Amino acid sequence: MSTVVPVFNERESLPELHRRLAAALDGAGMEFEAIFVDDGSRDGSLGVLREIADRDPRVVVVVLNRNYGQHAAVFAGMAETRGETVVTLDADLQNPPEEVPVVVRRAEEGVDVVATYRPGRRDSLFRRWSSAAINVYTSRATGVVLRDYGCMLRGYRRRVVDALLLCPEISTFVPALANAFARSIAEIPVAHSERTHGSSKYSPWKLVSLQFDLMTGFTTFPIRLMTYFGLFISACSFLLGGYLLLRRFAWGIDEEFGLFTLAAFGFLAIGALFVAVGVLGEYVARIYAEVRRRPRYIVAEVIRRPARSVATGAPPAGSERVKEAPCASS
Repeated sequence: MSTVVPVFNERESLPELHRRLAAALDGAGMEFEAIFVDDGSRDGSLGVLREIADRDPRVVVVVLNRNYGQHAAVFAGMAETRGETVVTLDADLQNPPEEVPVVVRRAEEGVDVVATYRPGRRDSLFRRWSSAAINVYTSRATGVVLRDYGCMLRGYRRRVVDALLLCPEISTFVPALANAFARSIAEIPVAHSERTHGSSKYSPWKLVSLQFDLMTGFTTFPIRLMTYFGLFISACSFLLGGYLLLRRFAWGIDEEFGLFTLAAFGFLAIGALFVAVGVLGEYVARIYAEVRRRPRYIVAEVIRRPARSVATGAPPAGSERVKEAPCASS
């Protein structure tokens, strides 16, 4: 099996993460590789990963040339995996590495995607509320109801990973996209710990950006909603106009009436137009990003300790430490 761990400024937690992950998988008797993806870290995480890779030949380090975001880093790691089961895991140790064998065993029962949820989540109230909103929206957009789309500890069978790597879109949400290719999905509870090092990399702005990616990548419902709202405003305006005409000609009431009501409807309609233009702009911007066909990420280096020859002790011919990945679908 393969474990993919996106890393962005997590230097303090990496040694313990590797130690606990290796101990858990060795204790379970599993043959594994650990793919760490350095997503443009600036705190020395890459140096720590190099040291870990030098000590453990099962560790592969994928170095991106800059920060592309968590989901692009996951794609970069998946492109290097060789296992029949691929498990994604955060580097902050909030999801204990000891839970990885549990996810693998559930996947080996024939489940294509093993999702997880955190019943005793140790996060701030804001994070829990925002995640709950994302879970509700994602479940409705994808048609797959899950309790926790934000938990990175997830398992994927090889056929789902291969299907994911065929998708060239730049902005995407891996858990939701994987559900589209899975024949069977299971959700299991996992433990959750408090963060002991660093801080969360998901700011409120990044959470909003993730919502827009979900909105434009998996559903056209917001555009349809704007159409429905426009029809509602038109119907209200028609009824209000009919009422004012009735007062003037049928009842003979000739007075200024409803000025503030008309102003309120006018401002409401203007606001709705701005919202509609903004939603359309988000879709157009995503289309523009896709038609340019720029790569989703650029791999600057792949650090993989080459296996040594038993006879000579030398690395096999053709072993390389650097690999370019110029294509978005790589």
